Amino acid sequence: MSTAWITAEEVQHRLGVKAQTLYAYVSRGLIAHRQDESDPRRSLYSFQDVNRLMSRKARGRSHAAVAEEALDHGAPVMTSAITAIVDGRPYYRGRDAIQLAETATLEDAARLLWDTGDMDPFAGIAPHPSVALGHDGRSRAFSLLAHRAAADPSTHGRSNVVLAREAASVLTDLVDAMCGSARSGLLHERLAKTWRVDGFRADLIRRALVLVADHELNASTFAARVAASTGASLAACALAGLSTLSGPLHGGMTAQVAAFVAEARRNNDPRQAAAQRLAQGLDLPGFGHPLYPMGDPRGRSIAMSVRYADDLLDIARAGEQVTGVAPNVDFALVAMARTIGLPAESPFMLFAIGRTVGWIAHAMEQKAQGHGPIRPRAKYDGPAPMRDAPEPPEPERDGDAAPEAPAPAALAAE
Repeated sequence: MSTAWITAEEVQHRLGVKAQTLYAYVSRGLIAHRQDESDPRRSLYSFQDVNRLMSRKARGRSHAAVAEEALDHGAPVMTSAITAIVDGRPYYRGRDAIQLAETATLEDAARLLWDTGDMDPFAGIAPHPSVALGHDGRSRAFSLLAHRAAADPSTHGRSNVVLAREAASVLTDLVDAMCGSARSGLLHERLAKTWRVDGFRADLIRRALVLVADHELNASTFAARVAASTGASLAACALAGLSTLSGPLHGGMTAQVAAFVAEARRNNDPRQAAAQRLAQGLDLPGFGHPLYPMGDPRGRSIAMSVRYADDLLDIARAGEQVTGVAPNVDFALVAMARTIGLPAESPFMLFAIGRTVGWIAHAMEQKAQGHGPIRPRAKYDGPAPMRDAPEPPEPERDGDAAPEAPAPAALAAE
């Protein structure tokens, strides 16, 4: 072939995939792309990368090898119409999430991701008496979802309209639980009142919630879908997502970012603090993302909406200079919170509340697809299986003759 770049249509034909799968390959760095000089609205794709994927398919790798790669930022493992990451930007049901966050509320994002059409599931939602226990927002979030998970009905056999109303109720209760009491107004306004901020600071909270509402099939979303595949309630699915999000390599990363910020402030030399971590073989939390080689647009959106405090700007620049990658949304949430005076736990709370919208969207989609429980197989590599005791020996036989049948009970006494 004379050129190293081919059109999307050619790629889809060669690989036998849909456009969505092609976009997933691109977002994961499996297929390089560039702008078509003759038509800036169109992209061209690396023929070499496409050939490599074709060869890999032709080799007929084992199911275990395919699955193992897919579960680690590899090929898509599920079909979903909720979020796509294309050309370095997330799209919610085809709408650019970065542009959406300019004006949309979290309720708007929920209606879009839950695909409710003209129906507003939040209309008339009344606050419930608080059942959440705990001394901070994180504890109360777990308490609220655990209480509802134990009491709410299964998603099985229930209409989308009913589930959407329940979803709005779960999300509203979660926000009130994290606030510590029932509030009124839009979800971001309830948080703003609790944290005693208003104006542009309240609008930053709105923006952040929309930006983190969903992010395709990340670890917590996969956990929520597994729960949904068994017919678990929406609250139970959200609890599965929250439990996974709490890990230090996922939503808990904001705590690591905060720790690095504190370390850089103590040293009064953010560049040295960043270099020292790398010299110790540690990653620099809050910088880079495997799906965004050109920088996380969610973090960039927040950074362009508020001027970070000077010391945080220095830390952001130093980290980018040392690592060569831009700050991601984890760093942005921490830097935003510190700049506008939000509580230390607010970055995780924003992440959890926003992402609950996505967990519920995926739970509803999983239920609608009706595939039954998600049940991957394990690739066993432990000790060779062996029995605890040997099998009893076969009875001896006289040549090829069949063994004698036991005497009937009636003749046994003779």
